Amino acid sequence: MRVTFLGTGAAMPSGRRAQTGLLLDADGDSLLVDCGSGVLNALARTDVGYEGVSTVLLSHHHLDHVADLLPLMKARWLAGAEHLEIVGPQGTKALLDGLLDVHEYMDGRIDLRVREIGAESFSVAGFDIDAKETRHSMDCLAYRFTHEEGPTFTFSADSEAFAGLANFGDGSAVLAHDCSFPDEVDVSNHPTPSQLGETLADTGTEVERLYLTHLYPHTEGRHEEMLESVGKHYDGDVRFARDGLTVDIE
Repeated sequence: MRVTFLGTGAAMPSGRRAQTGLLLDADGDSLLVDCGSGVLNALARTDVGYEGVSTVLLSHHHLDHVADLLPLMKARWLAGAEHLEIVGPQGTKALLDGLLDVHEYMDGRIDLRVREIGAESFSVAGFDIDAKETRHSMDCLAYRFTHEEGPTFTFSADSEAFAGLANFGDGSAVLAHDCSFPDEVDVSNHPTPSQLGETLADTGTEVERLYLTHLYPHTEGRHEEMLESVGKHYDGDVRFARDGLTVDIE
């Protein structure tokens, strides 16, 4: 499985990061996870391209995770694609219906298939997926991905750090976890480095590599101290994700 971080930013642009989006690619199967602002451009720079992605999996419906959905739909229509599947939590159909009410000229241009899921196990686009509810300001799902019984990739989506989510990621080859702000920012619905490190250590979570993502501008120039904050509690391979980073999970 290959994971490409298309966007590692958040709702406040930094000029250096697109909003949230990941591309999963394995043996010809491709899946786009979240589709925030800037993700469509980043996807167009990959070998897969927006022509090669016919399924989008949404973690939740905040703008920095869905802003490029309709632009993706239009780009695929203009490129001659005939369908697009969008999978996400409860309310995903209402989200798409609302977008098409505003931009009604796009309604019917492409065969749009919408599927709503919860905290369950399911398969989509060739990937086997487990979903878990996170602790965020709206309904949000974390995902654990495998492909043909290969190694596991886990994406926390937006969430506070808590034991249940750490255990959900335990044993993954790669865990990409929200780490939106440095320690001194008083924040809920997202973790700081110390909170994340403490949670991973307290639960005994073991992953081969941890990537910090969903980064607000507050984190710019603070990466070393944030890594130190995680490392005071959690003894693991911790790195910052960046736009365009591709990780082969083998």
